[in-house]
Parts: sequence; structure tokens; C-alpha cells
Amino acid sequence: MRCLVTGATGYLGGRLVPELLAEGHRVRCLVRDPARLRDHPWRGAVEAVAGDVTRPETLDGPFEGVDVAYYLVHSLGTGPDFEAVDREAARAFGRAAARAGVRRIVYLGGLVPVDVPEGRLSPHLRSRVATGRALREGGVAVTELRAAVVIGSGSASFEMLRYLTERLPVMVTPRWVDTRIQPIAVREVLRCLVGAAGLPDVPETDRVFDIGGPEVLTYRAMMQRYARLAGLRRRLIVSVPVLTPGLSSHWVGLVTPVPGALARPLVESLRHEVVCAEHDLARWIPDPPGGAIGFDEAVTLALRRIRDDEVTTRWSSASLPGAPSDPLPTDPDWAGGSLYQDVRERHVDASPQALWQVVEGIGGRNGWYSFPLAWSVRGALDRLAGGVGLRRGRRSAGRLRVGDSLDFWRVEEIEPGRLLRLRAEMRLPGLAWLELTVTPDGEGATYRQRALFHPHGLAGHAYWWSVAPFHAVVFGGMARNIAARAEALREIRAEAR
Repeated sequence: MRCLVTGATGYLGGRLVPELLAEGHRVRCLVRDPARLRDHPWRGAVEAVAGDVTRPETLDGPFEGVDVAYYLVHSLGTGPDFEAVDREAARAFGRAAARAGVRRIVYLGGLVPVDVPEGRLSPHLRSRVATGRALREGGVAVTELRAAVVIGSGSASFEMLRYLTERLPVMVTPRWVDTRIQPIAVREVLRCLVGAAGLPDVPETDRVFDIGGPEVLTYRAMMQRYARLAGLRRRLIVSVPVLTPGLSSHWVGLVTPVPGALARPLVESLRHEVVCAEHDLARWIPDPPGGAIGFDEAVTLALRRIRDDEVTTRWSSASLPGAPSDPLPTDPDWAGGSLYQDVRERHVDASPQALWQVVEGIGGRNGWYSFPLAWSVRGALDRLAGGVGLRRGRRSAGRLRVGDSLDFWRVEEIEPGRLLRLRAEMRLPGLAWLELTVTPDGEGATYRQRALFHPHGLAGHAYWWSVAPFHAVVFGGMARNIAARAEALREIRAEAR
């Protein structure tokens, strides 16, 4: 069976692809930029095609010969009009699937309360419902799976739960901490998604199915159980009525890596009780012999992956690209106009391999090797402006691949041992890149660092000149400290011999 997967660069899509391959399906990935898949271990086993669900003219070719199409994308956190963007994208996707004769669309939506009118749902859940309806407009059968909080290493919901619990031993919380929720392990979600490809073509499978784990818990209970499983002391949680979802989303954005633009719709959805009203999918996709994975086991598995540095995808894996006309720093003569540069170069008395190890380990817990306060302040300002800030960290402590988020940067290009190019995703009046290169130099190596900025309008030029006085400290210190760290690593290795 040929399956088309959208969202392959995102959290669930990136995990679904290898599961479908393991079941013997042929997989085609629809992505804006196929290069984003280059470093995934399964890349050679799939067909990657360029397309964008928000651009209907790009959708006809990718559906050719497809039996089942997975719709795993959304524009949550991109702005106030995300509901309209999601609805139009789903409508275009459903119609393109119908024109190509696709047998089934499988869509993962959000679990909704049965007793709340659609108009009173949170914008996030309302959009999920509307997306499913729009997909059906083309006439293709749609199997819509609805899940609540997904528990798995790297999911946005799990990151919220993890950081709130770990960082706040005492919490004054909104009332939604006592809302009943039916969480589900990411492995269970993937099992249902894979199984949906083989559902029979009968009217009974062209419908909505609720999926959830075996337990119904409050958010308070989930935090206390997470604390126990993580070896933390019991948390003191006091709920008060004055914290609205809007206010509490700012609180979540302050404490966790999840930016406010994404935290707000997720938090607003927590005011609804989301419990499965049926378990009909088990008729076609039976539960595992031992039963579905429970909350404690799901958290334990997630913590193990984090500890072992085996998080395959994260919520921040998906990103919004720049406009197609945005120039790249490799364009000849800088086709896009003005370009400011800060260039630093140093000889390093260490092997290229040692230097590259330091370069590839930049960001996250290792920091940026210079003036930590300045980086922290810049991250905080970005969060206040609605950006992602520094708290996204990195997927893996020691390995990077194209498309990875790295604090408020995105890995745009990586040539192992030689080049790392990062594209800025902080709020800026322009486009910015940070390019780090390693070149063999006799018995040592040369480290070259380029910070590039393409300003947008007068505000962009003013921004560059306002921060230029700090470059000697920030970028100069970075180059010196990266070189020093590589030389120290050389000495450690020499002593180990």
C-alpha cells in the first residue's frame, strides 16, 4: 500500500514514517523542502516530494498512485488567523485527494467534550473539528482519530508537563489543573495511525474515533505522578480561580520551553474535560494483548529516551519556513540587497575532529560559549515579543541534523566535520544566519565564524547598528571560547591515552 504522509518533519509524522515502513508500506512524504528530510535515518527508504498544503497548486502531483493519505499538519501558534488557514489547507488537501482517487484520509484531531457546543470550544479544539469537516468536503472517506494529551518524549504536551513539574516544587495554578483528561502514550497513537491504513472500505470506518489511554486523570494528578516517576518530591499545587487561560498561558510560556503562541491554545483547551466517549476503533484495531500503555509506563519510556539522548522527534521539529523569495547567504553577490556581516577567524591548536565536536555541541545545555547573560537577556526579550526564546534547547545533546531546532535557531545546513549554518527564528526586523566552519590547518584547524544579517527596512538597519557595539564581546568571545574548548578537549584526550 502506498501512503502519503504530511508533517514528516514534525513530531508525529517523523515517528509515523518508520512505523509504516516496518509494516511493509511504501511511503511518500509531502514536505515544503525535501532537504529537511536528508539526515533522517529512513530517508533512503521513502520518496520525498515538494508541496505545501497552504498552496493548492502544489498538491496534485504528490497524490498520484496514493492509497492512504495522512494529514498531520496544522498552523497552531502561527497567528490569530490559524483557524482559517487550517480550514482552507484541509479543504484543498481533501479535494486534491479526491481528484487522484485516494481511498482514505487518516487525520489526527483533538478529543472534544460531547456536551460542549462547537462554538464554545477553545480555538484549538474548534479548529481541529473544522479541519476534519473540511477534509471530508472532497468526498474521500476520512478516518478521524481524536486524542487528548499525548505523552511521549519531545511532544509539546509532555514538555509542558515535564518542565512545570520539574521547575516548580510549589505552584499556584489555574482551575484547569483539576479538569479530567484521558492522556495517551505516543506509541498508542502511532499504533492506531498505522492500523488505520488497513481499515476496510466500509461506511463504518468513515467517521470519528476517540482514542485514549486506559486512565482518566486530572492535570494535578499527572504532575504528581510525573514527580514520583522522575524521583522528585511531591509538589504543592494550589489552584485559584483568578488565573484565566490567557494569563496561565503566559505562565506556562515563562516556565517551559513551549512559546506563548503555542502554549496559549494548548492551555485554553485544558479547560475542557476531554474523556473518550467510545472505544469503537478496537473493533478493527484491537488493543495489545497486555492492554494499552498506561500513563506511568508512557512517562517512564519518555524519561528513558530523554536520559539516553534518543529523542527522535520533538514538537519544535516543525517550523514555518521563510518566504520562498528569501535569499540565502550563499547567493552570489547577495541577490537580496544589503548584508551586514561579523566575521571571526582563529587558528585552533586541536584536530578538526575535536573542533567539530565542540561546534556540533553548541547551544542547549552547553550554551553559546560567550556572555551567558547577554544570550539569556536576548532570549527573554524574544519570549516577551512572542518568539520562541532560548528554551527550545536541542533534540540531541551531541548530534544535529538539518531541520533541528537549536534554541532560537534552526539548522539550515550541516556538512559533518566542516559546516554548520543556523537560521535565526527569533523575532527580528530582518533575516539572520550564524555560520560556523572548520578547516584542517596543518596539525590543527581553522575556525571561521560568520554572523549575517539581511535587514528589512529602516528598523532592520537600526537594529544592526544598535547591537553592533556588543559583537566584540558576544561573537568575539564565542570564537575564543570555542577554540579554547576544542584545545581543552585535545588535552583531555591526550591524557586519556
